[in-house]
Amino acid sequence: MNQFTDEELFEMIQKATSGDKKALETVLVSVQDLIFNLSLRMLGTFQDAQDATQDILLKIITHLSSFEGKSSFSTWTFRIASNYLKDYKKHMFAKFPLTFDFYGDDIKNAKIEDVPDLTQDVEQSILAEELKLSCTNVMLQCLDAESRCIFILGTMFKPDSRIAGEILGMTPEAYRQRLSRVRRKVADFLKEYCGEYGKGACRCAERVNYAIQNHRIHPARLDFTNAVLKDMETVKETMEEIDTLSQQFSFCKMYQSPESLKKFIEEFLNGPSFSVIENG
Repeated sequence: MNQFTDEELFEMIQKATSGDKKALETVLVSVQDLIFNLSLRMLGTFQDAQDATQDILLKIITHLSSFEGKSSFSTWTFRIASNYLKDYKKHMFAKFPLTFDFYGDDIKNAKIEDVPDLTQDVEQSILAEELKLSCTNVMLQCLDAESRCIFILGTMFKPDSRIAGEILGMTPEAYRQRLSRVRRKVADFLKEYCGEYGKGACRCAERVNYAIQNHRIHPARLDFTNAVLKDMETVKETMEEIDTLSQQFSFCKMYQSPESLKKFIEEFLNGPSFSVIENG
């Protein structure tokens, strides 16, 4: 998020709900990266994350007048975004759900040696990095939606368990317990299968052509390796350490949201639909 105090954001929100376009743009830009990164990890692909982020930004606009400042704006935003994303059914993996058993079987038994060269003159190392980042993100789709949200919140954004419980509608104790369990589940899978983040036999460089053949990566569209990294951010307070697994999840990188989202905000604010804020 942009570095505004809660008081400054609350003042801008009041201006935004009174019809101030510039204030509304500032408010939306302050949380668009947060929403996009949560959406990307929840849904698995850049395109689905962009579509969902647009939906959530519109949802924030129409509900902005209900924000009373009782919690931080980022906490309020996380609550809206996570509730929306847990029930989101328009993304690829809602139609083709994954399991750890399926993913592990594919790693062990895929006939990768039978696939021809499909790299289209793109460097193998670049495609291997794209596959590494894409694969770990898709792996999260093996978790049920709530467990995925708990993992992402606790591993990427790292709020205090009290704040996380407020976002997810559970006690801090329940959140800590569930986060510990789901982090262990992901770590055990990586340890067994992944050669990049664990001790498994799978190597991204050896599976590039297989991944291209199965439309898991595309040489002409390298979403992860072309994305711009940004500093990791927390909700408000750093969560108390509950396990020793943090280093195993270094793939949970934070990206700048695509320029298309900034354009979407600008076009919305300059279009006829802006009046929706007055009825939020």
